[in-house]
Amino acid sequence: MLDIELIRKDRASVEAGLSKRLDPSEVSRALSSIAELDKRRRELIGEIDAERARRKEEARAFAAAKAAGQAIETTRDAKAALQSLEDQLAQAQRDLDTAMSELPNLPADDVVAGGKEANEVVRVFGEVPKIENLRDHVQLATDLGLVDFERGTKLGGSGSWIYTGWGARLEWALINWFIDRHFQAGYQFMLPPHLLLDSAGYAAGQFPKFYDEVFHIAVGEGERGRFLLPTSETAILGAFQNEIFDTADLPHRVYAYTPCYRDERAGSHSDERGTVRGNQFNKVEIFQFTTPEDGEKTLEEMVDYAESMVLDLGLHFRRSLLAAKDASASMRKTLDIEVWMPSMDKYKEISSVSWAGDYQARRAGIRYRVPGSKNNRFVHTLNGSALATSRLVPAILEQFQQPDGSVLVPEVLRDKVGTDRITKPAKRK
Repeated sequence: MLDIELIRKDRASVEAGLSKRLDPSEVSRALSSIAELDKRRRELIGEIDAERARRKEEARAFAAAKAAGQAIETTRDAKAALQSLEDQLAQAQRDLDTAMSELPNLPADDVVAGGKEANEVVRVFGEVPKIENLRDHVQLATDLGLVDFERGTKLGGSGSWIYTGWGARLEWALINWFIDRHFQAGYQFMLPPHLLLDSAGYAAGQFPKFYDEVFHIAVGEGERGRFLLPTSETAILGAFQNEIFDTADLPHRVYAYTPCYRDERAGSHSDERGTVRGNQFNKVEIFQFTTPEDGEKTLEEMVDYAESMVLDLGLHFRRSLLAAKDASASMRKTLDIEVWMPSMDKYKEISSVSWAGDYQARRAGIRYRVPGSKNNRFVHTLNGSALATSRLVPAILEQFQQPDGSVLVPEVLRDKVGTDRITKPAKRK
């Protein structure tokens, strides 16, 4: 969440920044409400301090009177008065925390207002491939026996599929290649649980706003809420809740492989056939905890690194800077890596690399020790898909398809896949 001190001291800049993401009148109302809640909370703290001072004075007067053999009568229940104020303060703090948790992050200065229409293409890599007899990835995957959409729907309903044969080999080769690359780059490998407590969703900034967009697990009365992780970003961040790093241990680099589970039933995605969008897909996620001074530099480093893998695969793609409304509400700045999908005649995101500043760290209570200071500071967090396979496989199939209907395997994957070309399987006799 945002720093309440920033809202107190420079409300105008906060209002201007949030207005890139929200309607200005909505921002004004939200900040006015927070200001009132904060004022009430501070007033209660003052009243509690005054009440405690009053109780001490009354105790001294009572002791002095008792020593002098005098009796003091009082009709005031000091203990009850203090308890009432403390209860009011606890409620005021809860109300303030709730209001603060609903505010999105402040966009970086170079992030413009607006939605998808305001996204900026920063750089284009390679040329749009010229393809004869263009087939889309659904046709290719079906003809080559790579994905079984019919049985996938039978198993999991709409938005489900099964990788089969060389398709399963290609999917697993990509995941293993990513895992090897990140390990060699100095990231720590993590295989987290897929079931997370609701507290992890709150820490990542996905709850409460996107609470209904994940799959929740039924729990018994009194048990803590749990959900299926929508991205391993949530798990990595949640694993470090309420921890303190030593400065010497930063940056701390972590990566994880998991399936990701998202409720994609809402909305219209009529052009996103096949594996482009589904309720479950595979992804390897990279994550860094760093100091505020290194936050933006680390973002560029992570984007360059993710792009290096797409370059090594030989795909045509581009980098885009997302406008404020198109980026995640938790993120200060997001750069998307978008791969060319020939059958759609458009680019589709296969990686979002984002810098959250200290927004997630405040929610998760993650700090680092500052040498020579008694105060700990909040870390900055960054995450990036490296990479998501459900769109990468379609891009490989479409960009590397051949006139005879076969598909070339990217050179860096051939040892792991076990072939340099995927052809139509022979019919069984």
